[in-house]
Amino acid sequence: MSDHDRAVLPDTLPIFPLRRPAVAAPPAAAQYLRAALSGDDPRRPPVYPIGCAGRITSFTETDDGRYLLTLTGVSRFRIRDELPLLSGYRRVVAEWQSFAHDVDTPTGAEFDRDRFIRGLKGFFTQRQISADWEAIEKAAGEHLINSIAMLCPFAPSEKQALLEAPDLDERARLLIALVEMAAVDPGQSFSAEESGATRH
Repeated sequence: MSDHDRAVLPDTLPIFPLRRPAVAAPPAAAQYLRAALSGDDPRRPPVYPIGCAGRITSFTETDDGRYLLTLTGVSRFRIRDELPLLSGYRRVVAEWQSFAHDVDTPTGAEFDRDRFIRGLKGFFTQRQISADWEAIEKAAGEHLINSIAMLCPFAPSEKQALLEAPDLDERARLLIALVEMAAVDPGQSFSAEESGATRH
């Protein structure tokens, strides 16, 4: 990212808390989104102090009232303060300094790729998740780690820990630990729906 792009990171951001990441919001969530955008929803569920800012790069409303959104991550931020609602939007004052390297070109992750793939295969097999293993094994390190961290059905607290990892290497180590623990403990739940925590 260029120096100009760094300079345009805003001081304030609108936020929309979600309990789980989703590409297709169910009707109830779509109604909440409409209410929030129209200023009719006064609820302010608590949020984690660190979030990730992104650009909506694709938006579609389906015939059955769902919203299909594609977000492209830009940088993490720390919430310094929450501002009063503006036309129904929740807004926060964002601090970017701690995550200045998020906008740099990645240099690659130094992680045990073979161990990670083994743990991931055990995790996917246990949960009956199909995968294109040829594509996974060929994927670049940063794309692989961030994609798996985003897509795996971990609880919000695990997702937040992955988000807050200081660098890609630490995120990879944490992700390896999570998939290995989950693969050897079938009774452990990583379902975000079973947790009441709110996320960005």
